[in-house]
Amino acid sequence: MSDIVVAIQQANIYQGDNLILSNVNFTVNKGEFVYLVGKTGTGKSSLLKTLYGELTLREGNGSVVGFNLREMDWKKVPFLRRNLGVVFQDFQLLTDRTVQENLRFVLRATGWKDERLMEEKINDVLDKVGLKSKGFKMPFEMSGGEQQRVDIARALLNSPKLILADEPTGNLDPETSDEIMQLLIQIAKDYGTSVIMATHDFIVINRYPSRMLKTENGKVIDSAAAN
Repeated sequence: MSDIVVAIQQANIYQGDNLILSNVNFTVNKGEFVYLVGKTGTGKSSLLKTLYGELTLREGNGSVVGFNLREMDWKKVPFLRRNLGVVFQDFQLLTDRTVQENLRFVLRATGWKDERLMEEKINDVLDKVGLKSKGFKMPFEMSGGEQQRVDIARALLNSPKLILADEPTGNLDPETSDEIMQLLIQIAKDYGTSVIMATHDFIVINRYPSRMLKTENGKVIDSAAAN
């Protein structure tokens, strides 16, 4: 089993007919924490969407958690996403059900059947994000930071090899942002889960320095390649 979780080679990334990023090359290894930065409109979102199969890779080569991005179609995307965790800025929790029911919904949707195993998995991921006693709560009863932790717990349900986090601290105050950052870095370290985190938050980046991929002028600049 290779330690390379993401490998992108000579990829051209399109949104519709517009070439957004050209000649993109980078790899991400198991357990690596990588920032994705760049001004709005420079292709960060297009790159993320390509990695989780929302945009098809038409030119160049790419593989994410063992899936060939050139061969992605609507039938294969769900299998790719089962091996990924995606964390959004706006949590995207189902507001009409408890935290546990939110997590159970995802497990059922990804093919889990055994109630006891689902219960164990839910307890496990809530424990990992420090919310073991909060599973009975409704999302609206929780702070923004707690909701973001639920979102991370949801991303961990299928033991992903890669978490794609899109501005996960975007709506949080500095102290809560710190907690979420520490949690994501810990997950990468303890479980060998790779994390690619898109962010505008340079306070966070300065506090938790790590490798950076930067979208700029139609290119992706890799800080690891510059060293």
